[in-house]
Amino acid sequence: MEADEVTIREQNFHSQVREYTICFLLFAVLYIVSYFIITRYKRKADEQEDEDAIVNRISLFLSTFTLAVSAGAVLLLPFSIISNEILLSFPQNYYIQWLNGSLIHGLWNLASLFSNLCLFVLMPFAFFFLESEGFAGLKKGIRARILETLVMLILLALLILGIVWVASALIDNDAASMESLYDLWEFYLPYLYSCISLMGCLLLLLCTPVGLSRMFTVMGQLLVKPTILEDLDEQMYIITLEEEAIQRKLNGVSSTVEYQTVELERELEKVKSKKTNLERRKKASAWERNLVYPAVMILLLIETSISVLLVALNILYLLVDETAMPKGSGGPGIGNASLSTFGFVGAALEIILIFYLMVSSVVGFYSLRFFENFTPRKDDTTMTKIIGNCVSILVLSSALPVMSRTLGITRFDLLGDFGRFNWLGNFYIVLSYNLLFAIMTTLCLVRKFTSAVREELLKALGLDKLHLSNNPRDSETKPSANGHQKSL
Repeated sequence: MEADEVTIREQNFHSQVREYTICFLLFAVLYIVSYFIITRYKRKADEQEDEDAIVNRISLFLSTFTLAVSAGAVLLLPFSIISNEILLSFPQNYYIQWLNGSLIHGLWNLASLFSNLCLFVLMPFAFFFLESEGFAGLKKGIRARILETLVMLILLALLILGIVWVASALIDNDAASMESLYDLWEFYLPYLYSCISLMGCLLLLLCTPVGLSRMFTVMGQLLVKPTILEDLDEQMYIITLEEEAIQRKLNGVSSTVEYQTVELERELEKVKSKKTNLERRKKASAWERNLVYPAVMILLLIETSISVLLVALNILYLLVDETAMPKGSGGPGIGNASLSTFGFVGAALEIILIFYLMVSSVVGFYSLRFFENFTPRKDDTTMTKIIGNCVSILVLSSALPVMSRTLGITRFDLLGDFGRFNWLGNFYIVLSYNLLFAIMTTLCLVRKFTSAVREELLKALGLDKLHLSNNPRDSETKPSANGHQKSL
């Protein structure tokens, strides 16, 4: 018996070491990729080893850690779905013994833990540390800035705890709830993270429908459009003349008139950008122009239609079946049964839709007017803006598994702290969330595909000068049928 206990203990130890090693390797890869992404957008500073450089480097490492955690949260649900299908297909394979339910549960718990750590500790510390200067009367230096940052963190924690205490006391004022108010670890932190997840899901509810309609415009800018009734040579000639005219104006303007010079340089950059796009369209092959662009647009339309259809079906399931609720539906466990009706193909479709929703939510987030100036620029993004972007992406990515399960995109049960949110058991909140997502997505798509008809109607009625059409960013300077641009 003692030998058997020792053997079992050794097996448990080796399995834990293997799981931690796998988690460390996965996170190391995500950290390296996140570091290259942030350094691509971070503003290049002087290579001086002064106090501000050290503070920026520490904030950079913390932001990289947060972005890596965000990437891990995005990959969490797809990795779990594909792992479940692999374990079903190869249950006795020796080479995938490391892929088990214990590893999946450990990844979910680590993602929840690191998300809380980044959201409530690391990112506030990075922001306050970057903005700190040290208290008056103390010797300036790193220690003084760390002391000020810690004081600000303590004050922020007291403020947040006070707000949560008052909110929870107003919502639930019975005796049991009042007693739980004094339990910091078991009540405060889960309740606070539940509120943050609800805010993240509401932000996804706002960003994702906008992003789903905006994806068609973004892909249209990245791909080469078909040349139907267009003369690219004539357009190139017109753009070249316009560029030369602006260049002559710029050379003739006096250097004392600064605002005219800035305005002409801005117009010149726009013309050069149009010229570059035209040159790219001329160099593109016939296959790229006439096949790739329509295929991508049809693929986006199919993915969006499938997403709306799955949400509509989930609404019906919610009305007739209690197990459709994201909380309280005890699943068969990892590797015991397929959660998709179509098996491996259905799981692959779920993974594609999850990634598509995440990309659409990020595109929609940066398309909103409130976050328009929040978009990072290559080699010209301040460290403060990078911290804000990392926090925003962390909130979106942490809420992605919850949104995917709430909308019925996947039937995979939420593991760890993700499945313990109180609002996931509220039928009216879940049903309202599904209805709002379906309605908002449909309205955004209808608005997108009827924009040309609305613009023609406004022109016919003489109301085009009132700017009642789409966002100016979606409207492009379109040439007429004979190739001449109306703006010229």
